[in-house]
Amino acid sequence: MAETVVSPDSELVGALRALANPMRLQLLSWLRDPERHFPLEGAIADPAEVGVCVSHIQAKVGLAQSTVSAYMAELQRAGLVRATRVGKWTHYKRDEERIARLVATLGQTL
Repeated sequence: MAETVVSPDSELVGALRALANPMRLQLLSWLRDPERHFPLEGAIADPAEVGVCVSHIQAKVGLAQSTVSAYMAELQRAGLVRATRVGKWTHYKRDEERIARLVATLGQTL
């Protein structure tokens, strides 16, 4: 009897693709505890509530703003972070509920 081929969950595949880049994985890890990992003096929003400004992320990693923005956009498309605009600045925060669902899906899939 032939086994039915089940295609993997597209959300899971997108998340794994986003996390395959070591810097994106590191950024997501740092965002778990933003007060510890980012220089937040001068922050215009609460990092625990709103997230970390992309300029603070850029200051930590030392990459071009466009590169950091591209990395964060990829994490956002994968549903791992949420973006919030505060004035002209974009802040990023982990989507803990979505991450938990993806981890559960991964556990059931593998």
